[in-house]
Amino acid sequence: MRKKKAGLTFFEPEKKVNPTIFSEIFACLVIMVIAAFIAVVGVYFFGMTTGVVGSSMEPTLYSGQKVLVNRFAYALLVPKRGDVVVFLPRGNEKSHYYVKRIVAGPGDKIQIQDGVLYINGEVSNLITKIIENPGIAENQITLKNGEYFCIGDNPLDGEDSRQADIGPVAKADIIGKVWFRLDMEDIAKGFVH
Repeated sequence: MRKKKAGLTFFEPEKKVNPTIFSEIFACLVIMVIAAFIAVVGVYFFGMTTGVVGSSMEPTLYSGQKVLVNRFAYALLVPKRGDVVVFLPRGNEKSHYYVKRIVAGPGDKIQIQDGVLYINGEVSNLITKIIENPGIAENQITLKNGEYFCIGDNPLDGEDSRQADIGPVAKADIIGKVWFRLDMEDIAKGFVH
């Protein structure tokens, strides 16, 4: 039997690599690639991105900010009050996409009096800022089947359903529901919220 010498040694014993570690790393990489593929396909077929134009949705969304839109959401579900949606006014494909909040739906009665939004005779809490220009909602409007009244969170700026050239938005003209806002600083860091 050989005795070990005391003192410094410059010889490192050979480390053995465990093959199960490689298989676990490979499995994780495969799962990440599959998840990324599913995400890209899902966004391509069911989603789209668009930019917010103007300050009409501040403080929720800002001009130039990108949003991810779920184009499939309203194929199965009905748009509801409070949803932030993307639409083309009167289906005009030459227009930019409008990003606004649904404040009323089919059968609802809308009126703006003294800067306050009333839905079915009750004060709505969806738009908290004073609405200086009531537009077509100065007189009570009753929405028809498949119509939605959309206003920006900042009603002092921008065009929305109050303007006669836009008016109530038909369900067929709604492109989809806003899923996420994409902040460029966050994307650079690697996450979306």
